[in-house]
Amino acid sequence: MKILTIIPARGGSKGIPGKNIIDVNGLPLIAYSIQPALQVLSKGLVSKVIVSTDSEEIAEIAKKFGAEVPFLRPDDISGDRAKSVEFIQHALNYFEERGEFFDAVLLLQPTSPLRTSEDLENALKLYVNGENDSLISAYEEEYINDLVIYKLGPDGKTSIPVSPLHNKGVRRQDHGSTYVRNGCIYISSSELIKKGFVIGEQPLMYVMDKNRSVNVDTYEDLELLRKLL
Repeated sequence: MKILTIIPARGGSKGIPGKNIIDVNGLPLIAYSIQPALQVLSKGLVSKVIVSTDSEEIAEIAKKFGAEVPFLRPDDISGDRAKSVEFIQHALNYFEERGEFFDAVLLLQPTSPLRTSEDLENALKLYVNGENDSLISAYEEEYINDLVIYKLGPDGKTSIPVSPLHNKGVRRQDHGSTYVRNGCIYISSSELIKKGFVIGEQPLMYVMDKNRSVNVDTYEDLELLRKLL
């Protein structure tokens, strides 16, 4: 199975300027995604590792750490509102126009950097040996579920319960765990991507530890990542 690994890293970031290449304990953030990807590449589990970016600066740093940057992403799929499936479709189309076809895509977001090459290897094997069109990584959440989730009412004060059982005394132990998508690993078939989706109706799940599910969106997240590393 030919699998294209895509690490998306656009230049614009409002929350943390330059987030994808910000220094994290001596390495740019994106390096924590490139390095394990190259390790599974060396084992033949994926066919190519590229960074999809609209930034010359990010492109140069990505190349320095061993990733390919075969193109610069067009501006119309690089803004805040651009969907993941758009830049994945763009990458697949780029290679198909040059006669290179892939069966699936491994998507690694730089902002979820605590996955390891072992995680990638196990997730890839799970996907290749399965019959699903997609895989997500997730962590087990023992507390948060619909019993404790509320929406804010139209008046801005009243809480609206998600579950009708929220006040019926159902114990957390009886409700059971839920699993939260953590953004570390996505694997999608090329056919699914061409239909406009990254995740299918019943994706396979690769479970990771909650403490490795940090998603860097704020400076507080960044400090937590540095401490964990």
